[in-house]
Amino acid sequence: MPGLVLFGRRWAIGSDDFVLPGAFELFVRLVWWIGILVLYTVHKGQFNCPGGGLLHSYLLGLIILLASIICALSALVYISMQGTISNPGPRKSLPKILYTRLLLYFPEFIWAVVGAVWVSDNSVQCEKTVINGVIGTVIASWIIIIFTIIGVVIVFDPLGGKKTFYLPDGVSRNLESSQSGQLLYNVKSSATRVWEKRIRLLCCCIVQDDDHRVAFTSIAELFRTYFSDTDLVPSDIAAGLILLHQEQDKMENCPKEPEEVLCHSPSSLTTDDLDVELENAAHYMLFAAAAYGWPYYVYTNPYTALCKLNGDCCRSRPTDSDITGSDRHNFHFGSILKITGLQYRDFIHISFHNKIYEIPFFVALDHKKEAIVVAVRGTLSFEDILTDLSADCEDLTLEEVLENGFVHKGITQAANYIYRKLINDGILNQAFTIAPEYKLVIVGHSLGGGTASILSIMLRNSFPTLRCYAFSPPGGLLSKSLADYTKHFIVSVIVGKDLVARLSMPNMEDLKRRIVRIVANCNRPKYQILLRGCWYEVFGGDPDDFPTELDGRNQDALTQPLLAEESLMVHRSPSYNALEEESHLNSPPQYPHLYLPGKIIHIVEECSSRRLCSSDIKYTARWSNETVFSSILISPKMITDHMPDVVLKALNSLSQEHGSCLSC
Repeated sequence: MPGLVLFGRRWAIGSDDFVLPGAFELFVRLVWWIGILVLYTVHKGQFNCPGGGLLHSYLLGLIILLASIICALSALVYISMQGTISNPGPRKSLPKILYTRLLLYFPEFIWAVVGAVWVSDNSVQCEKTVINGVIGTVIASWIIIIFTIIGVVIVFDPLGGKKTFYLPDGVSRNLESSQSGQLLYNVKSSATRVWEKRIRLLCCCIVQDDDHRVAFTSIAELFRTYFSDTDLVPSDIAAGLILLHQEQDKMENCPKEPEEVLCHSPSSLTTDDLDVELENAAHYMLFAAAAYGWPYYVYTNPYTALCKLNGDCCRSRPTDSDITGSDRHNFHFGSILKITGLQYRDFIHISFHNKIYEIPFFVALDHKKEAIVVAVRGTLSFEDILTDLSADCEDLTLEEVLENGFVHKGITQAANYIYRKLINDGILNQAFTIAPEYKLVIVGHSLGGGTASILSIMLRNSFPTLRCYAFSPPGGLLSKSLADYTKHFIVSVIVGKDLVARLSMPNMEDLKRRIVRIVANCNRPKYQILLRGCWYEVFGGDPDDFPTELDGRNQDALTQPLLAEESLMVHRSPSYNALEEESHLNSPPQYPHLYLPGKIIHIVEECSSRRLCSSDIKYTARWSNETVFSSILISPKMITDHMPDVVLKALNSLSQEHGSCLSC
């Protein structure tokens, strides 16, 4: 719902967000009140000790104060339970109750100070039980006050005072006047500065130069554009994701049409080609995983990795390979050796250098496949995250591509860095001098997969037989013309409902539109959605059939935004372009559609139980196309399906299954 307006500003919390925290505090206060009441009743006639008079007044005042707080909390929880996310009308009296509750913090603070002073007074010689009870009361009071202050800081919206700009429709939509135009510019600039400060704070531990400052501004503008057109609080987004997940599961459980099943049945020729590529992908995924160095090795071997690496840390660095960047104790290189099974002499160049737009990689000789492998590391540092988030588009010009398209800016700059190292520093020339008959293979996972894809496009003219294996690359990578061009030499491998493979700005706008629609039109209170959703995610069961205002509406009506949706939109956004007939003619999308590179292998997990799968997981793989990944799927595995160990496990399972079939 729209953020709660309190003290003349908007806060990042809704009026229906006080049910669960309020109920928890209410339970604590009730237990606390009963305990103090019992303590006062039992020791009612035993306050004749030194300091007992003050103690008697303190306990009596505390009982009255706690009773008042309990009444205020009960009213707060009850009012917050009323209405729905998009219908805050039944909760219009909540701010008054919240003001009352906040006022009660002042006497509680004073009582906590008085209790602390009384406890610290050595002249008080009352019964030990009473003293311990007061100490517990003082500690509980200060804990609640501290957590309240932390909560206020968390829900504070730095732009809350400027959200009033969006309230009058005439001001937000009529931007022809200089006054309203200047107001819009000021709000946008303030929002960009707030996001930039947040990013700088998160990246305070890294050295910042001009590249970082440019990236901070670009990423801040990206976040400002994405979040500026909705009036949703974080709990609304969580409720929307829960509803979308259950709706998605209901659709997956529906029986498919025969034509839909047949269209995924590949021919025997395609199946043979798929088996070969799966076997190659399983082999080269080892190199992509090895590029992560010791963090991946320790993650996959938590009990034995350090012992094995300590045995190699004292060895001298190999003289035949060129190593740049920091690798203290030789842990990174030792992990690469363990994962790939290669020898020291097989490495041509290893770079652990890591800055924004400059990511680690290594070049090695793979004698098993007779290939020179360039393995690019995925996201593992704040610098890599900044490279990922630099999602503006830039042109990539190629002679043999008729329609030169757009590429992800940050990943392209990372590919340019590696390209200069490989060509200008003569690394590839050195490798082909050693093994002139070998072919060139470029691999990478996640950010490394996207970088490897663009790098292979740059090197394609010089090395026509080049092959690239991109594991879980970012979805918003190449324009349609470039994606089609790369189908001849790039293979992308995606597992399950991987989020990163579906990440692009149009997909994120589509997700925002779907969240707004399903949240705005659900007829259940938010606390019921969250509780039922948590139960569903943890214990499974059937998806809940939440009634919505969408039920019973015809298809034509569903193409128009409802009033509840518009109440959650502070102004027109690109996400609503698809909902307005003339919008796509007058306002082109800010971000063009970008796609996954090359031919796509989609690996799906097969399991009878959706929640508690056995350790013997079976996978199936099939050729897919980029349109399958045009929408973000909500699932508990949307993150884990992206992890390199999961990708490697799936590929090894399929490769072993194919090998066992051949032996049979």
